[in-house]
Amino acid sequence: MKRVVFVTSHYLDSDRKAGFHWLAESFWRAGWHVLFFTESVSWLSFLRRDERCKYPLFREAHRLRYVRERMASYVWLTPFHPINVRLGALNRLTAPVLRWYSRFSLGAAEPEIARADLFVFDSDHGLFLFDRFKKLNPRSRFVYRVSDDIRMMRHNPLLPAQEERIVPRFDLISAPSMVFLRRFAHQKNVFFHNHGLQRNLFDRPHANPYRSVRPNIIYVGRNFFDPDFARRAIRLFSDWSFHIFGDIDVLPKSANLTCYGERPFAELIPYLQHADIGLQNLIYRPGAEWFTDSLKMFQYTYCRLPIVAPSYLRQDRPHVYYYEPGDDSSIRQALVAASRHDRAQISTANIHSWDEIAAQFADPSENSNVRSVA
Repeated sequence: MKRVVFVTSHYLDSDRKAGFHWLAESFWRAGWHVLFFTESVSWLSFLRRDERCKYPLFREAHRLRYVRERMASYVWLTPFHPINVRLGALNRLTAPVLRWYSRFSLGAAEPEIARADLFVFDSDHGLFLFDRFKKLNPRSRFVYRVSDDIRMMRHNPLLPAQEERIVPRFDLISAPSMVFLRRFAHQKNVFFHNHGLQRNLFDRPHANPYRSVRPNIIYVGRNFFDPDFARRAIRLFSDWSFHIFGDIDVLPKSANLTCYGERPFAELIPYLQHADIGLQNLIYRPGAEWFTDSLKMFQYTYCRLPIVAPSYLRQDRPHVYYYEPGDDSSIRQALVAASRHDRAQISTANIHSWDEIAAQFADPSENSNVRSVA
């Protein structure tokens, strides 16, 4: 039996599913033994009111917990973990201490790490464990899945330096965005792997959950949400219905706005299937250009939704309409144009399943049919 270890700050049983969750499920379906190794958990997490603390992280720490046969979770709880204290001097003073982070005991996970066939690292503090895992298991293949821009996420400044140092040593660099593909173009074995979809969930028909027949506009997500766009759009289109999914509490009450909070992913799919337009209204932060290829964009596209996005995300996608942030006229034009788009012409041909992406991680020969810059 082949064994894979996912190294990520995500928690296996989280309500909010990220790409690493879907990849873990794909490897499990393919017959692999999966260890979901959750890092970046320490007593600082509790003090900083980390949203993951609503789960039993501290109770489960340092033990292998099997959620089912061949699927295990391990929470690596350490006395501290790297954070960005936002002050250059303090970051520099704490740097020598943070170098001890990778040396804390791996407990029950260490034997699993030593016999794994494949490691998949997320773009977060788990990168500090690369050298240690490589020493424990030099024969294994190492994949770097560049899920986020670590500079934009404002991690501790040691992390970008660590990424730059170790990235040439990965067997595969998986870039889900053209921005990342260009960033690592000088490295070998860099491939462009779009975000995948759990297509069986999307292919299943669902009843229309919307009560109104007027245009239903949907937003799914939380991070970098631009409330100014939402306020303007709700005001400009008072006869349209806006539906916001995610932990967002910065919007005024309005008769044409429904905020659902966070919901299990499966509950979102009927709303995506029966919506009329998908929103990608995100605020700008340096590095945010990579959201041109975010998972949300592919979910909307697979449901054949026209998309409205800010102009800084402009790309050659005929079903995406762009607006200038803060400008009522361009917001109106983008939404009206999106509402008139012929949805039958939206192509889903290049949207892959997570199983297909997992196969490309597992077998290097599978990458012969995906775009590479090497």
